[in-house]
Amino acid sequence: MTPTEQPPDLDWRDQAIPVSRRFDDPYFSLAGGLEETRHVFLTGNRLPERLRDGFRIAELGFGTGLNLLATLLAHRGDGHLFFTSFEAFPMPAGDIARALAAFPETAPFAPAFLDQWASGARRLRFPKLTAEIIVGDARETLPGWTGRADAWFLDGFSPAKNPELWSDDLMAEVARHTAPGGTFATYTAAGHVRRALADAGFTVTRTAGFGRKRHMSVGILTNG
Repeated sequence: MTPTEQPPDLDWRDQAIPVSRRFDDPYFSLAGGLEETRHVFLTGNRLPERLRDGFRIAELGFGTGLNLLATLLAHRGDGHLFFTSFEAFPMPAGDIARALAAFPETAPFAPAFLDQWASGARRLRFPKLTAEIIVGDARETLPGWTGRADAWFLDGFSPAKNPELWSDDLMAEVARHTAPGGTFATYTAAGHVRRALADAGFTVTRTAGFGRKRHMSVGILTNG
């Protein structure tokens, strides 16, 4: 952690699942975090089939880095990807390592990730992917970002518990930072979130969720 970073306040469920005290919400599905990531964010954005050299993924809510690791595992092509994540409360490397221990499948990339993270690096380099984690309130940091994503992972805590990360203004910024024809996927099907994304220019579809979550949302930018 760098001196200016504010870590999250955590509890641990079953000694393995980090839960934010600030938002009273777990960092990943109790039914299987890696499987949820694949269902919601990869399949929801039609990945990995869309991946190509220069493809850009952006994310609200870095958390344990599980979505980044799932992307690395899914990328089988030769092209180089770019991954940008916005995180207000970055988790210390020791807590991330504790959480990732539940997912031995991430072992091909987790050590390199954790070594870089523990050193204080927030630009992470892998053979076929470069990641940048932008620390701070996304309402302040996203408007100044100069990038445009081909796919968004909207993975903040529950809209009922973390409404700031799902506001109309922030969803408009997501759309403004999406390439033409770009997509988003999120585990939530909350009506106000879907309406905000639709108003921002996405064609929004409610689809089958993961585990006990009946529905989730996906969309494509058609009016941006």
